[in-house]
Amino acid sequence: MSKLDEKVGKYIDEVRSKIGEDNPDVDLIRKIAQAAGPSIYNADAETVSSSSESEVETVKKNFVMKKLGVTDEGKANEAINQVLEKYGKSNRNKYRVVVYYLLTKHFKKESLFD
Repeated sequence: MSKLDEKVGKYIDEVRSKIGEDNPDVDLIRKIAQAAGPSIYNADAETVSSSSESEVETVKKNFVMKKLGVTDEGKANEAINQVLEKYGKSNRNKYRVVVYYLLTKHFKKESLFD
């Protein structure tokens, strides 16, 4: 099993256990993990600190606005808050790939990863 497969497996388990999605889109999770590149192998970069305003701002600007093409900052903020709430505010380790997966599904932008 490759390192990528191990990471994808961990993210799938996370979506099932923390989000409660019984049948997550495995292909989409794999594509987002591949798009995230080497950052998923760095413990600090692999997670999103929802208590850090600058971290949340980075997710909004670099992923929601640039990658997903959402231009309405209000909608972007609302979606990020909903995703972080769904993931669990008390959950300290929010994996970036899982956050990106949930945001991609929220905005119905799965086709960007085809």
